Amino acid sequence: MSSPRNASDVSGVTPDGAAWLASAGRYPRSALSHWRERPEAPVVLPCGVVFDVVSAPAVFGRRMLDRMWGEGPGSGPVAEFRGRMLLFAAPGTAQRLPALMEWEEWGAHGADAARTDGVPPLLCHGTGDAVTVPAPTGRSGSRWLVAPDTRHPWLPGPEVLLWAAVRAARAAVRISIFPPADRGANVYDVSRRR
Repeated sequence: MSSPRNASDVSGVTPDGAAWLASAGRYPRSALSHWRERPEAPVVLPCGVVFDVVSAPAVFGRRMLDRMWGEGPGSGPVAEFRGRMLLFAAPGTAQRLPALMEWEEWGAHGADAARTDGVPPLLCHGTGDAVTVPAPTGRSGSRWLVAPDTRHPWLPGPEVLLWAAVRAARAAVRISIFPPADRGANVYDVSRRR
């Protein structure tokens, strides 16, 4: 398992980490060669064999990451790309996580949405999908928060990501003694009374 680096240090990917990332593609040597020529260039890599990716909105993803490192087992590689947090996970996670969230009633919508408002939609990328990963140096408007640093990084499974999402959602919910407002009710400003 890789450890988090200093919060202010956005380190690049190690050569072993780059080799691991490139191994996801059909032509790993081409990806590595591309990065040697253009170390600031992001690359599109397929998911499902070497890793899956769970993409969350940046703020919620940061909350998940904080929970994983503060109270849990840590995380695998994590990148920030175009306002989304990319949490690299064990292969199969993209298929299993949505089912676990539904089973736990955190993926419900409609009438049960009040209970699940704290978990935004998580995009799960697995077999048949591809994601754009930041450049090894992280200079192109995206960056690695936990850069891959080994050829075999530890990757969380769906249970760990479910746990982190639920904890992040619960931490974000404010508890109130007042019942939720009726969205169709008229609202009057009583402070303007005479």
